[in-house]
Amino acid sequence: MRRGPELDRPESRRTVKVFAFASFLNDFGSDIIYPIWPLFVTSVLGANMAVLGFIDGLGDAIVSLSQAGSGYISDRIRKRKIFIWVGYLFGSLSRIGYALSTVWQHLIPLRVLDRMGKIRSAPRDAIVADISTDQDRGRNFGLLRTMDNLGAVCGILFCLVFFHIGYQNLFLLAAVPSAIGAALILWMIKEQPEVAAKAFKGLSLGHLDRNFWLFLVLSSFFALGSFSYSFLLIYSTGFGVRESLMPVLYLVFTVVAALLSLPCGRLADRFGRKPILLLSFLAWGFTCFVFAVFQNAWMTVVAFVLFGVHKAALEPVQKALVSELAPRELRASTLGGFQMVIGLCAFPSSLLAGLVWQYVDRIAPLYLSLVLTVLSSVLLLFVKERRSVNT
Repeated sequence: MRRGPELDRPESRRTVKVFAFASFLNDFGSDIIYPIWPLFVTSVLGANMAVLGFIDGLGDAIVSLSQAGSGYISDRIRKRKIFIWVGYLFGSLSRIGYALSTVWQHLIPLRVLDRMGKIRSAPRDAIVADISTDQDRGRNFGLLRTMDNLGAVCGILFCLVFFHIGYQNLFLLAAVPSAIGAALILWMIKEQPEVAAKAFKGLSLGHLDRNFWLFLVLSSFFALGSFSYSFLLIYSTGFGVRESLMPVLYLVFTVVAALLSLPCGRLADRFGRKPILLLSFLAWGFTCFVFAVFQNAWMTVVAFVLFGVHKAALEPVQKALVSELAPRELRASTLGGFQMVIGLCAFPSSLLAGLVWQYVDRIAPLYLSLVLTVLSSVLLLFVKERRSVNT
């Protein structure tokens, strides 16, 4: 299988490896917190499910805006690196703030800072897309996602082993890995000279074709139904799962995602992006179905396995397809803009799920998500993949 000359350069392979290790470190720190986040917000700081949905949804919205802004500015100034290491630094600082919080209102600005750390994503993904070929772009994004998930596995295990030291100490320790990741990017990544050589013309609607817009629309519908993992963890407590086992369920999901992200990326390189994305949608649909219908502890474990399959197949393949549908010189802007729209849809998704849970019925968000998943899957059938040739 053909490999482009860019990937044969040692610095290109080294760049992907450094990004992968930094991703590992960041998710190691993040996932010391994530398994206990719903309990911290609701049980320790006294928030209800609507507030939890608001905070999680706000975080998703900030992610989307930060990625869009950093992608656009990165293309405009032709600089990528600064957004990446500063993004990791934001994540580290926010966790120190979490450790010092005493009421849930404190979490709002800290959550904003935390999710602003995603300014790293679009510039980093643009670099990865640029140094990849069509034959292994999915693999490279899959490798990053695999290292994300492996870091998450280590973070969850750390959380389980050291949970007894308390929330504050865990949050403080969680700040360390991301700070190390920021230092790695700062010292070991070189700005790509070919990026700086092109003139920025600005991103307009005319740069994006029908396939991109169709994919954006269906992805938006799907995001409206994809409420945050916090709800799945809280669902589990109603089905006989003890609160102390919630990090274990999150671990199950993360291990599955870690094992399958790279294979899913490779399968997408071999068989196309659409079949693997359909697999992701199907796995999420069955996740919701299991929670809605079976409602017992054993099937909850099955649901989290399916959730892991969904995440493994969704994120690396989605990024590969968007980068291929975008004009090469505007990849960071397009990737950031795509994530902005998806994140803005995720905000009302989590908020609506929390409100419906709180004031209507706890199962209703699952059925709404199923309907939107079916709609997104049907629309995906009409998207045409476009493989560009790297030069």
